[in-house]
Amino acid sequence: MRLKDQVALITGGAAGIGKATAKRFVEEGAKVAFCDINREIGEVTAEELGPEAAFYEVDVTDRPATQRWVDEVLERYGRVDILINNAGVLRDAALVKVKDGELLKQLPEIDFDLVIAVNLKGVFNCTQAVAPTMIRQRSGVILNASSVVGLDGNFGQTNYVATKAGVVGMTKVWARELGRHGIRVNAIAPGLIATEMIMSMPEKILDGMKRRTPVQRLGQPRDVANAYLFLASDEASFISGAVLRVDGGIVIGT
Repeated sequence: MRLKDQVALITGGAAGIGKATAKRFVEEGAKVAFCDINREIGEVTAEELGPEAAFYEVDVTDRPATQRWVDEVLERYGRVDILINNAGVLRDAALVKVKDGELLKQLPEIDFDLVIAVNLKGVFNCTQAVAPTMIRQRSGVILNASSVVGLDGNFGQTNYVATKAGVVGMTKVWARELGRHGIRVNAIAPGLIATEMIMSMPEKILDGMKRRTPVQRLGQPRDVANAYLFLASDEASFISGAVLRVDGGIVIGT
């Protein structure tokens, strides 16, 4: 019960890594308030997780909506101990595609803007919404979802890599700014994780992913959830400003 009676907010908590983290935190005694834009899946997940979990329909790109979420959680539980900035989207495409000197295709601006809005601005919105409460409490933990591609880069992911590298930068800034108030800020950099989206890929591609990972398997959402649990717990009380890779040893691009 490493998180007994602590209140944890988790974005993108209806499925995948977010859901696994919510489940793991409930197992360790936390009261979990998770949000997602998918109401149907969110309500099903809340029912699965039981009475210690509550679902909120929130778009993290909407700053007033994130503030309302935090305010509602404070009204319900009286405090916020942990924020997991997990919500994220993908819109992959090469920067440009050229053949015989002619431009055939390029990363659409709308896809660049969407990924920046969710993966980067969403992290900013939620963190800024909870920070004053944590400062008043003189305690708190903020954990941000980066990625190995934010550290190594990856073909066809200009927008996604930019956000995940940006998350690392914000994590280090906030660790400096908020540490004096008793708040720790860290990031997780997952590798190839067997989420619903990944597992929908063809078997041939999945086999290739496993071969590229030194431990010869894909990560499970629970692997990442366990890393979040460690960093959220008192066992990590002297860790701040760090980026923890949970990737089976992979180095993207090799």
